[in-house]
Amino acid sequence: MTQATGTDEKAGEVSRDTIIHNGIDVGLLFGTMGVLLQRPDLGRLRFRARNRWVGGQHNRTVLKDFYCLGKEDGSRREPFILDAGQPPVMAGANEGPDPGEYLLHALAASLTTTLVYLAAARGIELADVQSSVEGELDLRGALGLSPDVRAGFESIHIRFQVKADAPDETVRQLIALMQQRSVVFETLTRGVPVEVTLE
Repeated sequence: MTQATGTDEKAGEVSRDTIIHNGIDVGLLFGTMGVLLQRPDLGRLRFRARNRWVGGQHNRTVLKDFYCLGKEDGSRREPFILDAGQPPVMAGANEGPDPGEYLLHALAASLTTTLVYLAAARGIELADVQSSVEGELDLRGALGLSPDVRAGFESIHIRFQVKADAPDETVRQLIALMQQRSVVFETLTRGVPVEVTLE
């Protein structure tokens, strides 16, 4: 596999060859990695989300700009808009998925994306990747009915099905490495400080 040919002087500008695996521009990926090896300070990535209450149990999050490779990224012409709500059993009207379901989506999506990148970087072609994820919690915790019950998920299970032009052992190695590199998996399993303030 041909790797990136170099980097430009401007921060965040990547010079690379075009190599596509699994729909991923591997040349660009390696080019970005080359930039970060030379300039570790450019590795800081800052995502942002803005949320607003709509009414009842319905609220809406807007995702657009973010900071990456030493500068603001304005490549998204239109924002992504995510609505969250609750089912009728929780006094909602299904205005959107429960935030906990978004968490499950984020986990599955992060693991899948990581797997695709890992396979592409190794020249492994994927024919199909599917996963099913299930999280279980006790509503008494979220409703404050018992101090002994946590509010969050008690357990999360995710099952993958992968078809690839690689031996089963190689796929198992990718699955193991995927769990080390996934941003959401690492955040959930190792924890992160969260600060809440009132302005």
